[in-house]
Amino acid sequence: MWKKYSKQKKFSLIQLVAALVIIVLVNIVGSFIYSRIDLTAENRYSLSDATKEMLQDVDDIIYFKVYLEGGDFPAGFKKLRKETQEMLDEFRSYNNKIQYEFINPSAVGSKEDRNNFYRELARKGLNPTELRLTEQQGSSQKVIFPGAIVTYRDKEAAAHLLVSQKGQAPEQALNKSIQNLEYNIANVIQKLISGKKKRIAFISSNGELAERHTVDIEEALSEYYTVEHIRIDGNINSLTERKEIDTGKYTIQTKYDVIISAKPDSAINDKDKFIMDQYLMHGGSIVWFIDPVQASMDSLRNKARTIGLAKDLGLRDMFFNYGFRLNTNIVMDVNSTAIPINTGNVGGEPQFDYLPWPYFPVVMPQSDHPVVADLNSVRTEFVSSIDTIRTPLIKKTPLLATSQYSRTLNAPAVISLEITQERPDPKNYNSPPQTVGLLLEGTFRSFYDNRLTPDIYDNEMIGFRKKSKEAKIVVFSDGDIIKNQLHYSRGYPLPLGYDQFTGQTFGNKDLVLNTINYLTNDKGILNARAKDFKIRLMDETKVDENRMMIQIINTLGPALLILIIGVVLFQFRKRKYTRN
Repeated sequence: MWKKYSKQKKFSLIQLVAALVIIVLVNIVGSFIYSRIDLTAENRYSLSDATKEMLQDVDDIIYFKVYLEGGDFPAGFKKLRKETQEMLDEFRSYNNKIQYEFINPSAVGSKEDRNNFYRELARKGLNPTELRLTEQQGSSQKVIFPGAIVTYRDKEAAAHLLVSQKGQAPEQALNKSIQNLEYNIANVIQKLISGKKKRIAFISSNGELAERHTVDIEEALSEYYTVEHIRIDGNINSLTERKEIDTGKYTIQTKYDVIISAKPDSAINDKDKFIMDQYLMHGGSIVWFIDPVQASMDSLRNKARTIGLAKDLGLRDMFFNYGFRLNTNIVMDVNSTAIPINTGNVGGEPQFDYLPWPYFPVVMPQSDHPVVADLNSVRTEFVSSIDTIRTPLIKKTPLLATSQYSRTLNAPAVISLEITQERPDPKNYNSPPQTVGLLLEGTFRSFYDNRLTPDIYDNEMIGFRKKSKEAKIVVFSDGDIIKNQLHYSRGYPLPLGYDQFTGQTFGNKDLVLNTINYLTNDKGILNARAKDFKIRLMDETKVDENRMMIQIINTLGPALLILIIGVVLFQFRKRKYTRN
């Protein structure tokens, strides 16, 4: 009996040692190899195929200095830090050249050194965020930089990890930030490893916006692309060029990956339309910011009314051929931004109040397409509606739309300041949401198929195409979407999307950047933005109602569970050895 007991004891001891060795080995291997199983319904912990493909192109160290370190962070920022580290580990599991460290910017030396360090981070593009922390001695403020400075060889870029949206609750902003981690990290890596920049051209042939009105978006685009201005002026080689592929054999290639027409104010002639049409046929992408109706706030400076008139840009027939129509109307919406209105004089000084202006709708994303996924609301001015036309082989995706409380005024339309004196009645704004942004992609038919005339056809244009390669068009029915404001007294450009009168920042810049990114990003990293994470928040009301029961369960439950398991094991062993 004693020998049998000793043998069983020895066997149990061997099992214990073997289990400990296995645990130690698993931990050692795990410290070198990162892996995890994604069981979430939305695959939130799995990288997209485009991101994995991009990581294969990383051939040197990419180093992340993440400024999300600090023991006194609120729980939300601690979660963001944890998710960021896990996402970087996921990236590193596919390419070990992704390296990182977490830094506490508030732990830098003296106050003067710390302030200098803050200024240096701001200069590099990281935006600070002020937190108010509640402590036993009172409250205090803490400056954090929820982002990273990323270096690759001699290049450096900022990655913003905290994404906020106007009107969002902190929990939703946190969820959105975690949702966009893959995109934000992948996007900055792609930006650093990209060799030759793709080319973007602003058309400036027909009274498009002056550079001072597009300077902010051009600077933002310049970080990723080569940005130029080009006049077409009937030059057949302005947008495309002829390349020799063999002796006596040529092909037509596009000079630019995307061209942008930002609020033209005069009609475009047939020769220029033909050149743009053939640019599209050879696989180019076009973004149109068009005002179908001529209306301006300048006309209301000295009088209370003005008239919005239809604007003929000579594009209606070509747009119809491509599959859409810009309506000559003005969309009014209860969901709108405010404008300063002179409501009287006090002491000889004019007094201004900020009143809702239904002619400036605040429009929202219309779909979950990557261009507008989680996009902030977009500010518009005198926007019109867009209709789609049935065309084969063209996929149409609405991007932006007004709210359900809107209505349309057909041009010529009376625009009156008197409307600000009364509260909008929802009964008068009963039109369905109006599409104001549209993406078209597929195989387009040339507008000039069977319409070529000697005055527009150029013999140098070898390779006239009747149907396009795979191409894309994005159209917005408001030229002011891409227009940055100028400071009202000093005249310097303000950031795109910032409204100096209300102090609000809208999503106009992100919209343009996302649009260009989608049109040029053939690896599809932008699709990482389309992941839909379910935000699973506690019901605060139920928590308060059942607080005592929850505390009891959380406190006594684990101890009771261990006790039950212990009793069961004791009874099992007792019965086993009693029989022997």
